[in-house]
Amino acid sequence: MNSSLYILAGLVPLASASEAFAEEAGNRRDDQADKRPNILFILSDDHTSQTWGIYGGVLADYAVSDNIGRLADEGVTLDNCFCTNSISAPSRASILTGRYSHGNGVYTLDDTLCTSIPTIATVLQKNGYNTALIGKWHLKSQPQGFDYYSIFYDQGEYRDPTFINSTDLWPGDRNFGERVRGFSTDLVTEKAINWMKGQPEDEPFLMCCHFKATHEPYDFPERMRHLYDGVVFPEPENFMDWGPEANGRTFEGQKIEEIARRWTEASKDPDRWWCRYPELPFSTEGMSPLAARKAAYQKLVRDYLRCAATIDDNIGKLLDALDDMGIADNTIVIYVADQGYFLGEHGFFDKRMYYEEAARMPFVIRYPGEIPAGRRVGDLILNVDFAATLADYAGVGAPDGSQGRSFRANLRGDTPADWRKSIYYRYWTQHKERPAHIGVRTDRYKLIFLYGNRLDMTGSEDYVSEPSWEFYDLQADPHEDHNAYNDPEYQYVIGKMKKEMMRLRSETGDTDASRTEMHRILQSQGLENPSGRRM
Repeated sequence: MNSSLYILAGLVPLASASEAFAEEAGNRRDDQADKRPNILFILSDDHTSQTWGIYGGVLADYAVSDNIGRLADEGVTLDNCFCTNSISAPSRASILTGRYSHGNGVYTLDDTLCTSIPTIATVLQKNGYNTALIGKWHLKSQPQGFDYYSIFYDQGEYRDPTFINSTDLWPGDRNFGERVRGFSTDLVTEKAINWMKGQPEDEPFLMCCHFKATHEPYDFPERMRHLYDGVVFPEPENFMDWGPEANGRTFEGQKIEEIARRWTEASKDPDRWWCRYPELPFSTEGMSPLAARKAAYQKLVRDYLRCAATIDDNIGKLLDALDDMGIADNTIVIYVADQGYFLGEHGFFDKRMYYEEAARMPFVIRYPGEIPAGRRVGDLILNVDFAATLADYAGVGAPDGSQGRSFRANLRGDTPADWRKSIYYRYWTQHKERPAHIGVRTDRYKLIFLYGNRLDMTGSEDYVSEPSWEFYDLQADPHEDHNAYNDPEYQYVIGKMKKEMMRLRSETGDTDASRTEMHRILQSQGLENPSGRRM
């Protein structure tokens, strides 16, 4: 409960305070009935909840997150928001289209978003919104539905990035455009503010402000260089997880030693890498495995938090700009990351797997005209819900083919009685250390089926993993340290979760209709019969 509610509690009953807010919000909505809200959608890459400062965790007290905290204090925080495929391009495609990967065709990093698929941008543009996209795009095809765009080629660079502008001839796969001096996060913010200031006061806008940060190589501007000098960061409880033997995990995972290897190799020859890592050289030569892991962790977190602090700094600039323009009350501000990230949990870095750190999307939203301040919502929300929600606020229909559902009522505290009780996830890319898998999660339980086959997916290895299962009781084991799939006490629940997984596959249309190998795998696990029907 925030301080303002403590004051209210001393004056009137809490029910009356809620009624007062509802009446005030209703009056605002009446005043703005003919004025649709502006939308500022701020999206970062890999900015995991462990470093937002509002979700707890061992790094919460070290995060520079005053402006994220301001948004949370003035709006609503989602505690259980998840992506449906924990990798950048697929998550971004789902955000835009409201469709799962199998519905929009972007399964892996190597896939392209078809320009004919409706998105929230195309819908809002057709319905009177001025629309713009600045920063990371990463979906290969030319952006559709934006009156103006200025985007990075592929991942983009942190320093002196190249922008492809909507006024340019579309370059296709070529790294061609305008090179701008400066740090990418600062430049994206500056471009976004300039565009918003140029919009007519009587016309609503959608501004998609997409940062490259905090993606590898976790770079930062010079002003952040000394932010954590002398700090030794605490490690997560399961940092000393060295492999599947101790916890029953069924895959190897991408260990933190891999980022240390990249730094070491880049120290010898920086030009052989696709990115430029800050503050090299780095070496763990002569260290014990334990000392080497600890050294890699300290560098990873220090770089990452300085990169993240730059995001928070720029969120502050965006919020100040809205205030200066006098449009803050009628502007929906969302800040969300496209997925989470491992920072030493399970001994990992990176994302992709259906563990909490990687699949959770930290999310805050502020809209003074309707949303109560300082609330947290625990409902299960998915990235496929974003498009429908923004369309709802704009008073238009969701994009055709959207599979999500508006959570506007949830944000007001009026969760529909039939709101989902379980969520579906699928990571399609196959690699030995991170196999392709399907997941289902409820508020308490999680079941993961690692089918381990590339099927026909781009960007995958031919290596075939033995199909395996993982199950976690998130109430008893919130850090997912013990695979309880074979525990007798959970067999009934696991059986129900398998049925739920198959039900959600059918409900979402993820049927693998033409993939005979997937049906063979499902049959081997007793999930389908030879006719293709679920058991």
